[in-house]
Amino acid sequence: MNDLPLTLMAVHAHPDDEATGTGGVLARYAAEGIRTVLVTCTDGGCGDGPGGVKPGDPGHDGAAVALMRRQELEASCEVLKVSHLEMLDYADSGMMGWPANDAPGSFWKTPVEEGAARLAELLRRYQPDVVVTYDENGFYGHPDHIQANRITMAALAMTELTPKVYWTTAPRSMMRRFGEVMREFGADWQEPDPAEAAAMAEIGLPDEEITTWVDTTAFGGQKFDALAAHASQGENIFFLRMGQERFTELMGVETFVRVQDTTGAAVPENDLFAGLR
Repeated sequence: MNDLPLTLMAVHAHPDDEATGTGGVLARYAAEGIRTVLVTCTDGGCGDGPGGVKPGDPGHDGAAVALMRRQELEASCEVLKVSHLEMLDYADSGMMGWPANDAPGSFWKTPVEEGAARLAELLRRYQPDVVVTYDENGFYGHPDHIQANRITMAALAMTELTPKVYWTTAPRSMMRRFGEVMREFGADWQEPDPAEAAAMAEIGLPDEEITTWVDTTAFGGQKFDALAAHASQGENIFFLRMGQERFTELMGVETFVRVQDTTGAAVPENDLFAGLR
C-alpha cells in the first residue's frame, strides 16, 4: 500500500467528454475527498468554431478552436472540482473517415506505444486506485475514443500498477429512453433510417451486463454546469436543452463495466471504490 490519497483517474478523448460520461463521478468523489485526475488526450480542434462553423468550412481555425476549448475544459474542471488536469495535446482526429484522421500529429495516427508511454508516466506519478476510460469501440466508434482505450490499456500493461479499471457504458434501457427524450425536446430531430437505428440499438450494453451503477443524482447540477461550460459546442450538447432538473433525472446514474479488479468486491456494485475503503 502507498501513502497517497485514494485517486480516480479518468482518461478522455476531448474537452467536454469528461462532463458527459463521468461528470457525476468526478464531482461525487471529489466531494468525498478523493483525488481526481483528468487526462484529456486531444486538443478538441475538430470541434465547432464561433458561430457553429464546422471543420472544413471557411473560417474554421483549428488552433483557435483548440485554445477556446482548453479554456472551457479548465472551467469545467473547476465546476467538477477536478484535482489535476493533464493534457496530452494530440491533434483531434475528427469523426471516423474524416481527413483529419490521417493528419500529422492526429491522435488516431499516433502509435499506441507512444501515447501509452506518456500515459504510463502519469499512471506512475499519480498511482490511481481507479482508472476509467472507454470500451474497445470507444462507446460509439469515435477514433479518438478507441485510441484512448488502446493507450490506457497498453499503459497499464507497461506499469506494475493494479488499479480497478472501468469502461464507461450506458444501459440499453436508458438508450431507449434517450430516443424518447430526443423526440420530445429536439425540434429538428429526424428519425434515423433503419441502418442508423440498428447501429444506435447496439450502443451501450444490456442492463444485466453492467457491473457498476453509481448514483450521482446529488451532483446533477455540477454535471449540467460542467457541460454548459463547453458553450462553444452547444449545438452538439443536446442534453442542455432539457434543463437541469430533467437532465439530472435522466443522467443521474453513471454506469460502467469493471474490466480489472484485485479487490474481489462483489458485482453489481454501486461504488467505483468498493473494496478499496
